[in-house]
Formats: sequence, C-alpha cells, structure tokens
Amino acid sequence: MNHKTKIAVVGASGAVGEVMLSILAEEGYRTDQVTALASERSAGTDVDFGNAQLTISNLADFDFSTVDYGLFSAGGSVSKEFAPRAAAAGAIVIDNTSAFRYDDDIPLVVPEVNAAVLDGLSGGCIIANPNCSTIQMVVALEPVYRAAGISRINVATYQSVSGAGRGGLNELAAQTAQRLNLKDVEISKFAQPIAFNVLPQIDEMQDNGYSREEMKMLWETQKIFEDSDVLVNATAVRVPVFFGHAEAVHFETREDISIERVRELLEAAPGIEFLEGKDMIHPTPVTHAAGKDPVYVGRLRRDLSHPRGIDMWVVADNIRKGAALNAIQIMNVLEKNH
Repeated sequence: MNHKTKIAVVGASGAVGEVMLSILAEEGYRTDQVTALASERSAGTDVDFGNAQLTISNLADFDFSTVDYGLFSAGGSVSKEFAPRAAAAGAIVIDNTSAFRYDDDIPLVVPEVNAAVLDGLSGGCIIANPNCSTIQMVVALEPVYRAAGISRINVATYQSVSGAGRGGLNELAAQTAQRLNLKDVEISKFAQPIAFNVLPQIDEMQDNGYSREEMKMLWETQKIFEDSDVLVNATAVRVPVFFGHAEAVHFETREDISIERVRELLEAAPGIEFLEGKDMIHPTPVTHAAGKDPVYVGRLRRDLSHPRGIDMWVVADNIRKGAALNAIQIMNVLEKNH
C-alpha cells in the first residue's frame, strides 16, 4: 500500500460502497487517504471506515484532481455523468456499473483472469468492473480455459437480493417477517414476492427472450477472455438469500482434459477455494461465501451428456468479489505496476 495514494469512493452510502470502505480500512488505508462521496441527500452523514468514520461529501462538488483513484458504485447514470469528469481531472476511474463495460476502448477486468490489460494504464482512464455473476464464473473457469479452451458454457445462477442493492436486502427482510406473521407481503423492489420464492428474471427482458443479466454473462465473458467463440447460455434467477451468488456451471472444453487435471488446476489457481465436499457439505453462500474473498468451487464432475463436458458449482460473495473487492484488486494491480 502506498501511503500517498488518495482514493475517492463514489456511492459510499450504498451496499457496495460500504464494503469498499471496509476493505480499504482492512488494507491499512488511513482516513486522510480516503474520501467518501455520495449524492447531496447523503452528504454530511457519517459512514464506517474500519474503527473510524468518514463524513460523506457531495459528489457534485468534489474535485477529482485531488485523488489518484475514483472507485464508482453509485449507479450507471451517476457514472456516465461523473466518471468522465473524474478521468478528465486525471484520476483513474474503476467503475462498478454497466455504464462502460461494453465500450471497446475501456478494459473490463478481473485481475485473476486478465490483469495484463492493465499494463501501461495511468491517470485519466476508465476501467470497468464486470457484473458480479460474470466475475465469479470467469475466475472459476480461467484455469481450465487456459489449459484446454472452452467452447460452450451453460450456467444457471442463484443470485442473492444484495445484487439489487440495499432495497433488495430490506425487501427480503420485511417480506420474511410479514410471511412469518401471516401478513400480506408488500412489494416494491421486485416485481413479485422474493421471500420464500425464486424469481426467474433479473434486469430487463431483451428481444431474444433473455434478460439483460443473462446477456451480460455472454458479452462480458467473451470480452474478458478476448474470445468471441466462447458461447454462453445463461438463466439468471433471484433467490431469497441476503449475500452470495451461486452458479451451476456446465461447460465443454475444446480439448480433452481429465477431471483430475481440472481439480489440480482449481486447487492451484489464485482466488479460488476448491472444496471437495463430503457428508453433504458443499460451498454455499451462507456457510462459505458471505463476507469472504475467495470464489468457492465444488461439485466437480464429468458431464454425462457430453464427452468433453464438465460440471461444477461456484459460489462467491457478490458484494465483495463480485463488486467491491474486485475493484480494489484492480487498483492494487495498478499500484504495483506503477
């Protein structure tokens, strides 16, 4: 950690922003190195920073020439307006929204997979953080992709309500209490009740019958791997879990590779915690992923329906590795490069 580095966290009052601040504090950054920013509505309120607190400043009034990095997680419209301003002022912007992910000129980065695209980048640029469901999937697939190639991925996601922000967390908590007290549930954040239910649509439906969340996994995987021949077929589902996304990933390799070799690659890969599973204990959001940094992989097995098919179960904290941690890891790579 560079004790001279200055960082602005945009969206500091949100679920991801709060975790960004927590991780920065864990890594040893001081209160004089980090500025918490949000809308005028939140300005003047305090937010936790480790054992200390930071007072949130108004984003609209902030001078980004005073910081080295702007970590953005305040929604796409905010990023579209303020991220270019921050970059023009000389800051390196790491954006956690979908505002810039599909711009050919802006890197889309998961450090365990494609950190090399960060080489040579300096102040005045924008870097995009991928979608949470994409991040954990490509971390798990990367060692196999490098060893044997991947031609096709079928994935079903089981995504927690924190992926929809604080409103999603509040709605699950409120509806759970309402259900247990035999009351009618109140709906605001999601189109249907989420407590004790599963919702098979996340984000807007596209003309091809897939949701935007599902299409993100295709677009982003191809961009991160720099391989338009990797095909992705996704079904994204919201489940009544507070933190942590799970994915059933079925993929086909281009070359033959044994399950034993895949296991070895997963066990040796950075950012992955491989769990063999016994006595019905396998990676889950609650018992493993929530509040933790690794991507957990289990249920590894040969796909019985395809000679080069492999199945596995992938779990990660969508707010940490799926958002806040990934952004800070990008910053750490840049700091090391410099």
